[in-house]
Amino acid sequence: MSDEPLIEDDEATILEARLEGGGVRLDKALTQIFPGLSRARLQALLVEGAVSRDGEVVASGSAKAQTGLYTIILPPVMSATPAPEAIPLTVLFEDAELIVVDKVAGMAAHPAPGCESGTLVNALLAHCGASLSGIGGVARPGIVHRLDKDTSGVMVAAKSDRAHSGLSALFATHDIERTYVALTRGAPSPGKGRIETMIGRSSSDRKKMAVLRSGGRNAVTDYRVERVFGRPAKAGGAPMAARVACTLHTGRTHQIRVHLASKGAPILGDPVYGSGSPAAAVRDAIAEAPLARQALHAAVLGFVHPLTGEPLRFETAPPPDMRQLEQLLEAL
Repeated sequence: MSDEPLIEDDEATILEARLEGGGVRLDKALTQIFPGLSRARLQALLVEGAVSRDGEVVASGSAKAQTGLYTIILPPVMSATPAPEAIPLTVLFEDAELIVVDKVAGMAAHPAPGCESGTLVNALLAHCGASLSGIGGVARPGIVHRLDKDTSGVMVAAKSDRAHSGLSALFATHDIERTYVALTRGAPSPGKGRIETMIGRSSSDRKKMAVLRSGGRNAVTDYRVERVFGRPAKAGGAPMAARVACTLHTGRTHQIRVHLASKGAPILGDPVYGSGSPAAAVRDAIAEAPLARQALHAAVLGFVHPLTGEPLRFETAPPPDMRQLEQLLEAL
């Protein structure tokens, strides 16, 4: 599995309970504060990375329990196995072990309640047939990592279990090149730098992620402002918008969206982290583009093939909605 649980935040059930005292095995202690879950179910959730204490993921059921607030994210129950669907895919690379695609915006990675069809998994099942790794489970065959539904760009999926294991190891050790392109409200300052924070569940909204002062997991993003748009005439004025390249060194949920928002430059069109309104000219450009999602594209994915050892690197341009928005921003 990747270094983040493969769970859709807006479709998961979140349970919380406080544990006082400790000393016994964690999986046993959790059955006492979550009586509706069996010990076997809790052990599986621990392995999946769905259990955290004070915002930090805990994965070992045999470890000694510690006092704290425990959060469990229950993935939605799927009513049926995904069905193959003949959905066109832009395939960048494919062999007997894995497949790399340029995912379109609006396509979820895998089925979930409210989004049972039209996903990347449905398309891969039709394209690859039975040749998909089963490690991800019945609902997520082949899925090693995830892009948000409304984020476009390069994704890799595993066709064999050994490829899945190898790719998961690369993601776990961050031996993956991942660069994203974002269009932001304003621009982060300085124009180039590293954002290193702890990211975890927001205390005010458990379905959102946030930068935390304590708890959470370490998150590292390098960013570089590539272009600015609509710079005010006065010296030192802030631009209206920017194109920012972000390189991930960790893979936390919503990492780039949270990090850019923490720098006062949220991604344009982001319905969750895009607090504040852009300038009127930028709003008009978004409407004319038209952009109906966060302006974020996974532009580069590079890794060493887990079976052949071949260095692989894939780069795609942002799709038409982002390209058109950027052209409109250039005219500001």
